[in-house]
Amino acid sequence: MRKLKLAMALTALPLLLGGCSALGLGGDSPGATATAPVESGEDWMRLAAGDATPSPTPSRGKATATADPTVSAPAPDPSCTKIWPRTDPVFIPVEITPGAGSLKVEWPTQYDSDYRVAAVPQQLVSGRQPEPVWKTVAAGTGCTVSTTITGLTSGAAYIVWLDAPNTGYNVDGSRHLYSGRSGVVYPN
Repeated sequence: MRKLKLAMALTALPLLLGGCSALGLGGDSPGATATAPVESGEDWMRLAAGDATPSPTPSRGKATATADPTVSAPAPDPSCTKIWPRTDPVFIPVEITPGAGSLKVEWPTQYDSDYRVAAVPQQLVSGRQPEPVWKTVAAGTGCTVSTTITGLTSGAAYIVWLDAPNTGYNVDGSRHLYSGRSGVVYPN
């Protein structure tokens, strides 16, 4: 039994030390070095020799004199010289002139829009509030637009609301001025 084990170990020793080449599988002869087969065909990477790019040469521009532009502001329309009271930046300024049972409402033209104007009573009402009565006003051709709201109670408190629904949008998507309001006003 000992001899059998020794014979098996001695038989396996060349296989372990020589690998597959000891059996003649790895090369032309036992113990020879294996080489990769040579493949024919086109290269997978192509190299092309080129010319070097020339370095840029620094250059300086020459200053030339230019004429100053002449800008003249157009002559203002005499009806546009009215200075409007300062309001919150999002409101169209509104000027109110009380009359007998009426209120004259005046405001600057905004982007060729049509308008709606309402005098909203400020008396306390229990329950559902009445809808305001809107008066439609066409777009003005001058610098200001005005209308008179009639049928109001003399001495009663009102706030006038102005709506300009068609003023359009700024470049950033925000609306142009589209509403205005007065403080509390009282018809005579």
